[in-house]
Amino acid sequence: MRILLVEDDHLLARTMLEMLRDDQNTVDWLDDGLQAVNALGEEHFDLVILDLTLPRVDGLDIVRRTRQQGNQTPIIILTARSDLDEKLQGLDAGADDYLTKPFAMAELKARIRAVTRRGTTGNSPAGLSVGQLTLDTQSGHLAIGGNTVALPRSEYQILHYLMRHPDQVATRRRLEEQLYGWEQGAESNALEVHVHHLRRRVGKQTIRTVRGVGYLLDSQAAEELACP
Repeated sequence: MRILLVEDDHLLARTMLEMLRDDQNTVDWLDDGLQAVNALGEEHFDLVILDLTLPRVDGLDIVRRTRQQGNQTPIIILTARSDLDEKLQGLDAGADDYLTKPFAMAELKARIRAVTRRGTTGNSPAGLSVGQLTLDTQSGHLAIGGNTVALPRSEYQILHYLMRHPDQVATRRRLEEQLYGWEQGAESNALEVHVHHLRRRVGKQTIRTVRGVGYLLDSQAAEELACP
């Protein structure tokens, strides 16, 4: 999952980056409100974790602008403002959840799981399911029928995105964003290599190539994996 963290407390942000990345997420970090507005208008994220007190553009304005643009990316507000009216303003502006500092990372992770499950096909408290595929989003394990395997981070990121959007074409750029975010240094054929390894696990027909565009998780093929 690709997360945008918008937080101007650098010490807290670095701690959150480490913990969120430990859960196999790709996390991009900004400490400026205007930069966050621009990033949300130009790029795709699966989740935004957003402080309210930011330079140049306030967090509430970021939420309002994002929703006005039709962007429904889940947003969790994370702030030291504990007043009830502030919380209501954030939720009324379009945020999905609100967590007050100081907070426990375990609670933040639980809220992340909750907001990202909403509106996802085949979701459960344990993770994602499409056909005979079940991906445990806490452990990173993939189950196919009675067989379970721990996925490497890159394969997990690709499959997590495809299972959140079954039967929809995922472009190469979108999948590379899931893997690397704004980090540099990926080899040109790295995505193909990871997809090749995934196909050895789930079958070539389950992850289809859409020539010149990207890849698609075929839910019908995933359903037939365990069939005779």
